[in-house]
Amino acid sequence: MSILIVTGVEGARNCAAVVAAQLGMDVEVADGRKAALGALRRHEYTAVVVDETMVECDPASAEAIWEHASLAIPLQINFALSGAARLIREIRSALHRREREQTLARRAAAAAIETELKSTVAGLLLHSQLALNGNDLSGPAAERMRVVADLAGNLRQQLNSPMMNRGETAA
Repeated sequence: MSILIVTGVEGARNCAAVVAAQLGMDVEVADGRKAALGALRRHEYTAVVVDETMVECDPASAEAIWEHASLAIPLQINFALSGAARLIREIRSALHRREREQTLARRAAAAAIETELKSTVAGLLLHSQLALNGNDLSGPAAERMRVVADLAGNLRQQLNSPMMNRGETAA
């Protein structure tokens, strides 16, 4: 995990060293748009911090940086007014927010997949039971359909059991 700081302010490298020490992350400093875009092409960052004065003076450059930042957390800080302590707080806050968002997204995706699976299994179970109730199945075909119905029933029970019973661990 690493951070890219884009600013032309003197002392940015000292600030980056403090941030790196406090957060335990690699921190790279780019003096402007060209250096930032080059760094973003070479490496993927967890967060990209752009100096607010650069954003105000050259919005097109800032927009180019945001577009190339990929999945990095975009942060905008006024380095002329903010010290390393505030920058560290902002980065920590953004990292925690991203972590919470990713956890919620994973849970929502798991719930959606589980709902889809339950629906498919219910349909499979219903159709296999309907086929078994009909008189048009021969002995071996009826036996295979019973196996399908049993498997679907077992899968349904597993899907309806709590996550902890399925070998999942609490997050």
